[in-house]
Amino acid sequence: MARIDLVDLAHSYLSQPPDATHYALKPMTMHWRQGGAYALLGPSGCGKTTLLNIISGLVVPSQGQVLFDGRDVTRLPTEARNIAQVFQFPVIYDTMSVRQNLAFPLQNRGVPAAEIEARVKEIAELLDLGNALDRRARGLTADAKQKISLGRGLVRADVAAILFDEPLTVIDPALKWELRSKLKALHRRLDLTMIYVTHDQTEALTFADTVVVMHDGAIVQTGRPNELFDRPEHTFVGHFIGSPGMNVLPARVEGRTAEVGGVAVELARAYPAQPAGRRIEIGIRPEYARLTASGGLPVRVERIDDVGRIRFARVRLGAASLSVVAPRGVPVEGDRALLALDAHQIHVYADSRRLEGAA
Repeated sequence: MARIDLVDLAHSYLSQPPDATHYALKPMTMHWRQGGAYALLGPSGCGKTTLLNIISGLVVPSQGQVLFDGRDVTRLPTEARNIAQVFQFPVIYDTMSVRQNLAFPLQNRGVPAAEIEARVKEIAELLDLGNALDRRARGLTADAKQKISLGRGLVRADVAAILFDEPLTVIDPALKWELRSKLKALHRRLDLTMIYVTHDQTEALTFADTVVVMHDGAIVQTGRPNELFDRPEHTFVGHFIGSPGMNVLPARVEGRTAEVGGVAVELARAYPAQPAGRRIEIGIRPEYARLTASGGLPVRVERIDDVGRIRFARVRLGAASLSVVAPRGVPVEGDRALLALDAHQIHVYADSRRLEGAA
């Protein structure tokens, strides 16, 4: 197990990048505690796999350092870092049995046979492979093969960290929740440092204690799942976390009032007038914007989507369009309705970064 420090880390795949736009990873400094469960979350191309490969030693960064427990491993090869990595597609030996696949990493390190047998059995039971230990991997399903690949990463109890690169892509959707829960249970039991790369917010939020949200090669926010939802520090985090994502609306803000699409919206905090040229927006999650029977702002309803447990409406507030909750029983006459906004859940952003207003 290891504490991992990334110090002034950045990377470009060009030998002489002309400017910052040619960096796959923008400069970053991060400290990840020993035994933590982390998720690198972001869309394809945001730099999360590049960052994971730098940590594992598959890529040497253009600048900065990677430290394991204070030891500089930036230029050390993967085998010298004592890490395990699980990739998007299964990496297993088809001609070996499940038991032999799981035992192989331990045999290579000279672990005693009795210890190997006990460890293989423990991991196999955790991943529901106990009844398939003597079957050849070749004849198993894709999700079973990925379980073996996961098991090969988890079977070593002495690793500094286990790195997962989109490991559940080939897993049947019905099994994903169960497998994520098992990975989390194993993390708690063994106190291993785990870093999990994914573009799926559900995977990230249910697996990790700390989620690192990446966008365009930069880390835009790091925090616990509830912090990312309740207090997005960047408009991208608001968009990317949640379904539907946060409404981000162009606005003019001064004091405790935001003008949105020609309509005045009350704010819970006061904000100074911003210098000309800054892009000012307000953000509110659909869960905190609801159609109401009385006492709200007049809106025009464009459509209502019933997703079973909840109904979301797409409405127009002046010239601005947003998603809101449409409670059952609240009347919508034609396309006219009233909208109530929770002022305490409205965030103000300048150039995509959240501003802290005065109470």
